[in-house]
Order: sequence, then structure tokens, then C-alpha cells
Amino acid sequence: MAISDKEITCRDCGATFVFTVGEQEFFAEKGFTNEPGRCPACRSARRNQDRGGFSGPREMHPAVCAQCGIDTTVPFRPTGDKPVYCSDCFSQMRR
Repeated sequence: MAISDKEITCRDCGATFVFTVGEQEFFAEKGFTNEPGRCPACRSARRNQDRGGFSGPREMHPAVCAQCGIDTTVPFRPTGDKPVYCSDCFSQMRR
């Protein structure tokens, strides 16, 4: 059975949106059995609401990387009791 794009009506705003073949494959890969009930805009608004209503970018704080020493910014306030890494050094450490 071939999968095709589906038009779905958002349960929050009533707008129609397309549930693409790629999205359907992603949902199936993740084991999701239900189709999305909200359009992308309403899903995003709901996610932001779940984050405490913050819809803007995260507040970033200056820091110095403990490994390479460059100035960087991080999405949390460094307390000084743990090392802070730039995104490149952090990615290398995770591998």
C-alpha cells in the first residue's frame, strides 16, 4: 500500500495542514500510532507553552571553555563548580 500526503484539520485553530509522506514515515519509525492533531504552528505554540510560556530565544550566558579556553556562550548560568565547554569541545567529549 503506497503512502500519500494527507490533509488534516487542526483541532486547535481549524486550519488544514499536510501530513507529508516523510512525516508519516518518521512517525512510523518512532512507533507513533496516532496522526498529529495540531498544525505545525499550534504544535510549536503548545511546546513553547510547556516550556513555561517562553517563546523567544534562550537566554545565553558568557563562559570560558575549560578545555580550549575560548570565549563562548551557554544556555545556563555557570556557577563555577563544574567545567563549562564550548559546543565543539562538548561534541568531541560526547563521542
